[in-house]
This record gives sequence, C-alpha cells and structure tokens, in this order.
Amino acid sequence: MSHKTLFSRALSLDPERLHFAAHSHHLWPDASFDAQVQTWVEANRFADRKWDLIFGEVIPRAQAHVARELNLPDPATVVFAPNTHDLLLRIVSGVERKPVRILSTDGEFHSFRRQAERWEEAGEALITRVALEPFETFDARFVAAATAGGFDLIVISQVFFRTGQVFGRVADLAALADPAGPWVVVDGYHGFMATPTDLGAVADRIFYLAGGYKYAMSGEGVCFLHAPDGYCPRPVITGWFSEFGELSGPPGGVPYRSDGGRFWGATFDVSPLYRFNAVRGMLDEAGLTTADVSAHARGLMERFQSAVTGGEAGKLSGAELINPLTDDISRARFLAFRDVKAADWRARLLDAGVFTDVRDDVIRFGFGLYQDEADVERLIETCRRVL
Repeated sequence: MSHKTLFSRALSLDPERLHFAAHSHHLWPDASFDAQVQTWVEANRFADRKWDLIFGEVIPRAQAHVARELNLPDPATVVFAPNTHDLLLRIVSGVERKPVRILSTDGEFHSFRRQAERWEEAGEALITRVALEPFETFDARFVAAATAGGFDLIVISQVFFRTGQVFGRVADLAALADPAGPWVVVDGYHGFMATPTDLGAVADRIFYLAGGYKYAMSGEGVCFLHAPDGYCPRPVITGWFSEFGELSGPPGGVPYRSDGGRFWGATFDVSPLYRFNAVRGMLDEAGLTTADVSAHARGLMERFQSAVTGGEAGKLSGAELINPLTDDISRARFLAFRDVKAADWRARLLDAGVFTDVRDDVIRFGFGLYQDEADVERLIETCRRVL
C-alpha cells in the first residue's frame, strides 16, 4: 500500500528523486507544513499570551505523544530542547564527581563523540569505550564492563547510527542504575518511532534521549529527554524555564522543578513542537502506528535485500551487509553495506537521482512511509545500471 499522499508537498518538489535516506533527513509530511503555518498564526494571534498556550496546550500534547509512544507512566518526565546535545550537557553537568567516569562505545553519534573527546582533552572526563565489533559479542561485553562498576555515567545507543546494530540489554543496564550513580543514558534517536519501543519496565531508572529529525518526521528542533525521578535533581547547566512550576531545593539554593522540567533550558523556537504534534495527529488519523510503519518499511527492505543478495543490484552484491534482516522485531530502518567503494557508489547514485548516505566505508539505504514497491524496483534498476 502506498502512503505517498501524506507527503505530496515534499515529493512534488523533486518528482524524479528517489530519496532512500529516510534514516538521515526524513522527508516531511504535508501535516507539518500546515503546522508551520499554524505556529505563525498563533504566535501573532496570542502574542504576549503565546507562552501560556505553549506550556498549557502544545507542550502537554507533545509530552503525551512521547509518553504514549514509549509507554512512559508519566508525561511530566519528558522535557524538550532544540537538540540532544543540549540535554546531554545538562545531564553530565549534574554529576558531582570530577572527572566524570563514563562508559560508552566506539560507535556513538557525533553529538556525544566529539563532546566526549573534548571532555577527555580538558581533563573533565575519563571515558572507557567498548568496541562494537565483533557485533555478535557486543551486548555481553558491554554489560560485563558496566557490571564491573566504577562509572558515574553509562551512555549507549538503542540503535547505532552507523551500523544499524540494536542493543538488546537495556534492562540489564537499568538494573545497575542508581540515583547515586551510575546513571544510564540511552540515545534513542535512531530507535524512536523507527521501531516499537516500550520503556515501561525501565522508565524509573534510565534517561532516554531522542528527537524528531528522523523517524518522527518532524524536522529539526524537537528533541526530548525522558528523565527518571530522583536522578540528577539539580543539573548545573540550567535555564530559566526550570523556575516555573512546583519547585524544591536546599534553603537559599537555586530551586528546581521536581519533574522532568528540571532539565528545561530557555527560550526556544516552538514550531518543531507544532510539527511533531501534527505528524502524530496525522498518523493517528491514518490509523498508523510505529509497528505499522516499520512493517511497511520492512517489506521494502526485504525486496531490496533479496535483490542485492540475488545479484540484481549491480556491484552492491559484493559488499558486506552488516545489518541483515532477521526475525527480530526491533531493528534499524536502514540497510548498511560495507565496502571500500561506498563513497564512490553514493556519488554515482546521487548523479542518478538516488539519495543515500555514507559513514566511512558504509553506504546506508533508509526506508520509510513515503516509498512504495515501485520506488524499490527503480532503486534496484538504478543500482544495477550505475554501480
């Protein structure tokens, strides 16, 4: 079944393009355009009263959408920011021990990778990185390192951005979490709305970071943090929005909200929240859940994977598929192929009107709601022709 009508504006801007980078810059559905206009109208209609509307209706609606998607018991644990980097800084600022002892991996996204390297350089953090490869032993090796102890913070991706590898033992890390340390931070950017995610059993013990740029189809600026109660009650990096609500703190000290609002920053562009709410409303109206969208994408991936392994997609068949489809429900919504020619292949495909992306020697093909079977057949034919 095709769902292209939900993306008619974006697709009409470049009708011949084959956009197979849904995992990178997801195209925006029509509902987000209407939401962008609504943002302007309401900002000018309500003017000085705008923030009453934002905090009274727009943010609670967005919090409820996130809580429902992740099966969080309380939407008040969710706070928004323009990017996950801002939220990460606030978490780390609340660790009292210096330098901060962090356990992580060699495959985290750049928002953490670069900052972590600079923290090390400045003597502000000691970081232990567990190698992703060999993939088949990674989960066990990472949990063993975490269990050995000695860390203030444990940072790991739900789905790894470069390889599509899925970490399957979040519950084991949650069992180690403690308000006194370690704190567990899960980067869910490549998992949120890409694959069904139920945090109900661990929501009281882990931080979860994600955003709308990719599978939430809402563009930049709508990132969020789920913050468990009792963990990092007074982040050092803080914004004045945290002064509103039910406050607590030491006598004479800077007070904070006791819910997720303790991580609020300061004034920000609210249009991404409007887009996110509109996209979620669109999905509800269409009767589409994350499981439905994942199933649609999986069907397209199955055809493409079989074409590659069957030699129908040119030289791509000689590459190593590092995240092949399995029976697992939880997975990345892209196929990642490793080859020394990956960058050259991306350039060739781009010249032919096919958008993919490359991370080092890995070329990735992402699948989403705005593609159909005919698009995949065109992709296969183009790979056969130009690679």
